[in-house]
Amino acid sequence: MAARAIELVSNGVPATFSFTDETFLVDSTLPHSAVRLALCACSGLPSESQLQVPLNSVIWADADGGKVRVHLLAKKHGRHTLVKVSGAAQDGGASALQEWAHALRDAAYAGVNQKRYFLVLVNPHGGPGKAVSVFREKVEPILRAAQCMYECQFTEYHQHATKIASEIPLDKYDAVICISGDGLVHEIFNGFSQHREPMKAFRIPIAVVPAGSGNGTCMNILGPGVDRDIGAATLNAIKGRSMPVDLCSILQDGKRSFSSMSQCVGLMAELDLGTEHLRWMGSKRFFYGFLRGLITHKLYHFSLSVKPIETDKMKMIESVRASRESSPAQRFEARSKEVPEDGAPLPPLRYASSDHSDGWITFVDPILFIYAGKGPYVSKDVMEFPVSLPSDGAIDIVIQPSVTRSDMYAGMSGAERGEPFWLPSAKYIKASAYRLKPLIPHGHLAIDGERFPFTEYLAEVHQGLGALLSMHGTYLADDFSLNPPAKKSSR
Repeated sequence: MAARAIELVSNGVPATFSFTDETFLVDSTLPHSAVRLALCACSGLPSESQLQVPLNSVIWADADGGKVRVHLLAKKHGRHTLVKVSGAAQDGGASALQEWAHALRDAAYAGVNQKRYFLVLVNPHGGPGKAVSVFREKVEPILRAAQCMYECQFTEYHQHATKIASEIPLDKYDAVICISGDGLVHEIFNGFSQHREPMKAFRIPIAVVPAGSGNGTCMNILGPGVDRDIGAATLNAIKGRSMPVDLCSILQDGKRSFSSMSQCVGLMAELDLGTEHLRWMGSKRFFYGFLRGLITHKLYHFSLSVKPIETDKMKMIESVRASRESSPAQRFEARSKEVPEDGAPLPPLRYASSDHSDGWITFVDPILFIYAGKGPYVSKDVMEFPVSLPSDGAIDIVIQPSVTRSDMYAGMSGAERGEPFWLPSAKYIKASAYRLKPLIPHGHLAIDGERFPFTEYLAEVHQGLGALLSMHGTYLADDFSLNPPAKKSSR
């Protein structure tokens, strides 16, 4: 095996480049070295003359002309920033440098293909409208530094990404990177469903770089505090592994579509679709919508029939606890068995019949909202489904009956940490399917943040049908406590 440490000279100053199974380290003991001047701008370093990052943050290493170059992502002001460090051999030794750089590259990409080939879709109009600059100024330089190949397309109209995904060449791209909010993910999955080989198209994983207003998918994949980190999201695209995720068929007026994130009616749909004109506010528009709903205190009437899998909150907690205790390697190994086979048609709908007498339960009482979805976070400030797992074959459903305004406000307390899960008034169900029928003439239906006709629909889960790139093999919702709060009891 090549040596894991190598002595180099950077601008005439000696420095040691080394790596272990966990970290990459550049060390110079000279207090005024060029290495210090180059690296001290990166925050969180052990000392001003030392750079230490997780080995996974190294995206490329090469050597030629007696010089080593290492590209990596180091944290600067709390965000991952592209950094290049280089040094020359003291005694020539070009072959030794190449061997060391090759060993570092292989260790940094252990189990993951190098030089991935991406289709990059950029939505110039999503959220605050910064997707183009995000790609040009931040994502593209990192992809180039990692020697990745890519083709970039800018979406020009609503559902343009659906058309692109429906015609995507199979066996060409390692993944699709979408630079937008959650709406583009919705379009891509629906495009895959329309492909001539849909099940094979669904095998192409999606990576999301946040450039929308909600960015719930990034929250679920990257975790809180990292959800707006463009460098971390791009690193996830370069180094993440394919993680199967459940998708839901939506059958409405005889038309079938797919949902990867959420469906909601009532208050939660009002604060989403009813604030679309405020997208410039980012995620703050959702809080504004909630305050407006708090004042009006409007109730909604629906007939909801559910095919339950689990209704015991503590059993749900045990499943999440087991997932947290497993290693990423165990998670990926377990989920590799859930990937659907190629060459098959779309999975059939098992519950398309309106006969819901066998094991179904029905709710008709007035409610504030009904929220169903996959993935803990629906936005930065709302962890609506804290016990959601990527491919457990269940859609999580929250039914919030009428409560007082003070209880409504209290229910939003700790929403970013999933605390409303413990509210006694909130019904939380894991289900394989549900059917919702409006009993009022007008209202909003939001599916993955998109506006759908306000009519009856069926939602049915398909286990592991889609795929997202992940470096952890699960959703990241560690801010959610697995223990009930002292003053709130579970059902």
